[in-house]
Parts: sequence; structure tokens; C-alpha cells
Amino acid sequence: MTDAAQVQADQKTYWNGPAGARWAERQAHTDAMLAPISVAAIAHAAPAPGERVLDIGCGCGETTLAIAEAILDGHVTGIDISAPMLAAARRRGAGRDSITWLQADATDHPFPPGALDLLFSRFGVMFFGDPVAAFNNLRRAAKRGARLAFACWRPLNENPWMLVPLLAAQTVVPPLPRPGPEDPGPFAFSDPARVTRILTAAGWSSPTFTRFEAALDIAGGAGLEAAVGQAGRIGAAARLLSDQPDAVRIEALAAVREALAPHATGDGRVILTGSVWLVASRNA
Repeated sequence: MTDAAQVQADQKTYWNGPAGARWAERQAHTDAMLAPISVAAIAHAAPAPGERVLDIGCGCGETTLAIAEAILDGHVTGIDISAPMLAAARRRGAGRDSITWLQADATDHPFPPGALDLLFSRFGVMFFGDPVAAFNNLRRAAKRGARLAFACWRPLNENPWMLVPLLAAQTVVPPLPRPGPEDPGPFAFSDPARVTRILTAAGWSSPTFTRFEAALDIAGGAGLEAAVGQAGRIGAAARLLSDQPDAVRIEALAAVREALAPHATGDGRVILTGSVWLVASRNA
């Protein structure tokens, strides 16, 4: 098995195991937290009535449902490799004829050629084992001149919503090995030069990058303890703690609680900044 194929196999295992179940379980909280970014990313993509759209890495369906509202008599397909998350999406989108849910890998799925007006993603394109091959496959599904628009995280040090709990947890648990610059992961597309190289090699036009920052309520309006629970279940700190014994998790989450407390607003919110690139390109 090639390295890229192994990465894709590992991703399928990861998102169809406990991690995918956790994301499905935390769907409402996570969608509320990411709402400012979702709204900005969809506005940036500008889905229009009648268009055919692909939502790449659609997860539990939040952005797919929003796109369906915008395209009216068009059609949107939400694609993801995670069965637990797609099960949540299907429940939420039951009865919507304008939506198709597809459990498949966008890297090599045989999409109908030249059918799509818009390919969209909110944090779903940074995990490809061979990103050039993946975006080339996606381009073949696009009409000539079709738009590609996605949101991806800027560097970790510009995302306190993830960095603050991670650094706190690392006072108890040693850091995980740092990923290489070409490795897939949440921050794999933080470098515009790398993203430009990938997209142009796959036949897309040279992309534009719009910086967007938002105040993210990691508590989902439910207070400090909810923020600590979210940090322990979703994101970089959660990965660090995933295999730790209960006693270590309790100690680490106490450190996370202490680090997050200064960011509590007193009205149920815990506010930290999230920073993304809104990327746009076309099928050249």
C-alpha cells in the first residue's frame, strides 16, 4: 500500500470509529461554535438558485442544509467518509429531495463528469493523502469554469480556540509528535503557497485567499464546564487526551478549565478567536 493509500485507509478507520461517533454526538455544540465561520464560508462561495453543488467532507450536514436553502431548485450532494456523521446528516435532512447524502471518498469516487457548478467545503479538504490526485478527481466532476470554495484553518498559533486548551493539556500530557509540513491534518492547508501548488497542479486556477477571523464560543452558550467538555472531546486537546487514563484526563481537564476561565464572559459563553482562510478557485 502506498503512503497516500495508507493515509486514506487510516482516515476512514478514524472517522468511522469513536472519533466520528464523538463528532456526531457533539454536532449541535460544534455547529453552534463554528456558526460564524460557516456563514462566512457559504457567503464566500455564493451558491445560487439552480446550481448543482458538492459539499466535500459534509460531516453532520450543517453546511449542506444551508446550501440547500440557497440553491432552491438546485441540488447539493453531501459527501463524507464517516458513517456516524452521515447518519446524523441523513436524520437532519430527511425528506429533502434537493439533497443527496453519499458515503464515499472524494479522492477517488467516480463522480459524473462535468456536472457541478460549485464545489464547497468547510474544513473537509485538509486530510487527503494525495491532495493533488484528490483535487484532480474533483475537478473532473466540475463544469468548465465551475467554482471551488473552501474554508481551511490558518496556523495553530493564530487559533487560540484550539491552542489555549492544547497548551493547558500539555502541562500534564507530553505533546504528540508534530506533523510534517506535507502531512494531512487540520492545519495542512495553512500555508497559501502549498495550497496554490496543490490546486494548480490539479488543474485549478491560481486561488485567492481571504483571511477571516471570528470570535468562537467554545461553550456553545452553556458555560465554562461545557467549554471544558468540548475541548476534551473535539479538537487538538481531545486528540492529545484520547488514549489517556481517567486520572490523567481529569488532571489535564482541570488545567484546561483554569486556562479557559479568563475567557468566560459571564453569560454562558467562552470566547476565543478562530482564524481561517477562505479559498476560491475555478476549474481552469
